[in-house]
Amino acid sequence: MVGIYVGATSGYSGKNMIAMGIGLKLQKEGYRVGYMKPVGALPQEKNGVLGDADAFFVQDILGLSENPALVTPVVVDQDFKMKAFTGKCEDLMPRIKTAYEELGKDKDVMIVAGSGSMYSGKYCGVDGISVVKSLGIKSIIIDRYVKELNYDYLIAMKELLGEQLLGVLLNDIPPVFKEELDSLLHPFMESKGIKILGKIPSDPLMGAIKVADLADRLGGKVITAQDKSERVVENFLIGTMQVENFMTHFRKSKKSAIIVGGDRSDVQLVALEGQCQCLVLTGNLYPNDIIMTRAEVLEVPIVVVRDDTFTVAKKMEAILSRHKLRDVIKIQHGSQLVSSIIDFQYMKESLGI
Repeated sequence: MVGIYVGATSGYSGKNMIAMGIGLKLQKEGYRVGYMKPVGALPQEKNGVLGDADAFFVQDILGLSENPALVTPVVVDQDFKMKAFTGKCEDLMPRIKTAYEELGKDKDVMIVAGSGSMYSGKYCGVDGISVVKSLGIKSIIIDRYVKELNYDYLIAMKELLGEQLLGVLLNDIPPVFKEELDSLLHPFMESKGIKILGKIPSDPLMGAIKVADLADRLGGKVITAQDKSERVVENFLIGTMQVENFMTHFRKSKKSAIIVGGDRSDVQLVALEGQCQCLVLTGNLYPNDIIMTRAEVLEVPIVVVRDDTFTVAKKMEAILSRHKLRDVIKIQHGSQLVSSIIDFQYMKESLGI
């Protein structure tokens, strides 16, 4: 049995997607795949046993149903934090190692998923670097492009992990950055001994969210076309400009939520007639009867929220960049992306499988 740790330079980088993609691909090739998430930051109870919400989800996708106490031996709940921050944090690594060995008994490959960044959990000795070294396994580190890549961090990881760093995956790469990455940064990182296992391009679907979930996250209410609240939003457009300018931008924005003040019926009507994914009306202002009727006829959900337009736009940005991978269509799409882009041949050779 061999193990592979899926870590990242920061939270919300795509660890679940990569773990599921690798697991499903290896299962398809006939390998017996196990999974664990040593440190869980999303406490959830299932059948009276405490585990981690992400771990439960990934297990379901991989068709596994192991004991949550083994899959996530360390759960960061309030009780854990109290102990950790009052100096009563025990040595948790033996518990993690025992769980790893137990889960891996009848497996060919164990996928060990990280939580947060490679340094998350350092305050209690359960950070990704410590887990990789203690279990004696190799690691893949994901770096998600957010304005730039964390190449300093990746070089530091190479120095810390040495041969235990199997390689890195660069995620969410925008088209405008591809040439610089291919011609400059990729060769530079490989010259530092960092293997680039794959470069995953930006994909709007992977950041998409259902209208119903969006309303919930914004603390809003869907007041029209509730039966269409399963449709997905991939991005957003703020409708604070003049109608003529708004129309120009709107034509270029597919599958967008339009954020607009509840008193801007002119922009609301243009967005509705243009078949936007949904309208998000700010300031807790309800639309007039004409807008309500057109929204019902055109089957466009309207979400009313309390916050002002600027606050909602900031929240939307955070939601779309951090939305959890939960929809079946996104899982299938993400898994196909992972299996087609990762250098599996190199990965399997390095793991000796």
